[in-house]
Amino acid sequence: MSLQEPSKEAVEIDITVHIFTVSATLVGVCLTVISLLIISRKLSHVKSLGEDLLAFDALLFLSSCILSYSALRVRKKGRRHTLERTSEEVFFVALALMGIICVFIVYELI
Repeated sequence: MSLQEPSKEAVEIDITVHIFTVSATLVGVCLTVISLLIISRKLSHVKSLGEDLLAFDALLFLSSCILSYSALRVRKKGRRHTLERTSEEVFFVALALMGIICVFIVYELI
């Protein structure tokens, strides 16, 4: 009994589904951290740039989520590929920005 390799299209759709679900989750993570920073600011009366950066990052994750959802819904292969690629690029930019923001927040709290 041999196992068939999944087609390239199936792999791309699988990646798009993962980006869609993870992006949606990370929007929630960004909003949660923004809320925690606001609570911390209320207690310490210190304004944080981290809140603004996280809000922008949440928008990037939301954009990635919308693009990947659109890629799952579109019928034209070329258009779907373009949306998948753009979704991936926006997702990785948002992920890198989230890492930078985390470092920034840690040094801001010290």
